[in-house]
Amino acid sequence: MKGFLEDANYSIGLLDEGATLADVIDNCIYEHTHTGKRAFYVGDLGKLVKKNIQWQNVMAPIKPFYPVRCNSTPGVLEILGTLGVGFACSSKSEMALVQDLGISPENIIYTNPCKQASQIKYAAKAGINIMTCDNDIELKKIARNHPNAKLLLHIATEDITADEEMNMKFGTTLKNCRHLMECAKELGVQIVGVKFHVSGSCKELQMYIHAISDARCVFDMAEEFGFKMNMLDIGGGFTGSELQLEEVNHVIRPLLDVYFPKESGVNVIAEPGFYYVSSAFTLAVNIIAKKTAEYDKLLPSGVEQTRNDDEPVFTYYINDGVYGSFASKLSEKLNTIPEVHKKYKEDEPLFASSLWGPSCDELDQIVENCLLPELSVGDWLIFGNMGSGTLGEQSTFNDYQRPLIYYMMSFSDWDEMQDAGIASDTLMKNFFFVPSCIQLSPEDRFSTAA
Repeated sequence: MKGFLEDANYSIGLLDEGATLADVIDNCIYEHTHTGKRAFYVGDLGKLVKKNIQWQNVMAPIKPFYPVRCNSTPGVLEILGTLGVGFACSSKSEMALVQDLGISPENIIYTNPCKQASQIKYAAKAGINIMTCDNDIELKKIARNHPNAKLLLHIATEDITADEEMNMKFGTTLKNCRHLMECAKELGVQIVGVKFHVSGSCKELQMYIHAISDARCVFDMAEEFGFKMNMLDIGGGFTGSELQLEEVNHVIRPLLDVYFPKESGVNVIAEPGFYYVSSAFTLAVNIIAKKTAEYDKLLPSGVEQTRNDDEPVFTYYINDGVYGSFASKLSEKLNTIPEVHKKYKEDEPLFASSLWGPSCDELDQIVENCLLPELSVGDWLIFGNMGSGTLGEQSTFNDYQRPLIYYMMSFSDWDEMQDAGIASDTLMKNFFFVPSCIQLSPEDRFSTAA
């Protein structure tokens, strides 16, 4: 593997032990206040190192394949590539990004359930053979465009969560697996394993028991057709919590030991995306407009009005929204709450407030109702846990500016990378020292990636 891209347009601030990410955010806000109030991220890449260590301690020997769609910024991809993580790609552009890191095709999986024929051909040309499939139409398309493909049959898991009833579902039934194997045999396509996915919102870890049992049935079925199965993908759904990781491991480990023991030669992999990157990124946004609003319009339906009619109520517009960093808000609840950057007194009154993006679109609501002190145009809000599903392709909405990204890592995390033997000379060129008393001028080499 080549390691870090030599021409990557970013760098990583190496924090002195006395400096914190809060200091970095303060400094960035100071600079942006004087040069143009643009939204920005601060990414703590050291958290990726910690998450990988945690994964190895709890989940080894299950190999992680990071879903690139979660966060495709160069700092993330290159750190994970250096850590030896595989990649799950859903498009040609993602496969190309990963290939540019020098990642071996064997460590790349093409996971899009609805693949374009041209992108299947691209994968074939690039030597990316492992891909998922859950229906006969997709199977025939793969057979025509990538005869050397090695397929993971994507099987469905039981849906017992009300929150997911309206989501698109992918995965085939056990009964249909036999049909797909018959088709694959006729078409000369290899089936090498099984994939399933249990959503992170699912509270019933027993679903893993059913899914692994079903996967074993598919493996047994494959023997009848002469397929040599050697891979099990247990999908994503890892929240980032060490407790949840240990709970999942506690449930699946006995089953894997029985159904897919080491001597079986089956490689077990997973697709932790949110797990790695969510907590690593913090987003800072600026208030660009403010107005009063009717209180009853801010309350969720069914909530009784209890406030004094004389209290002011505010609507704030910020310089990022659902057509940018909050795109996931269109399909799911926001998993973070805003924090006010400026200092205010503990006894300062809080007011019902709503937050909206800059588009003036009725869909561009970030927070429906929250309590905040009265803020002014130009004030800053901070959102934590913004590393997943927010840093991908740039929106084409009007003149939306993609937020800048400031990458950081502590000396202790850097030492851990050195101890692990992955701190190469090429990697070191991306780092620069940040003193404990941060006073950076615009010309300083402070990491930015547009």
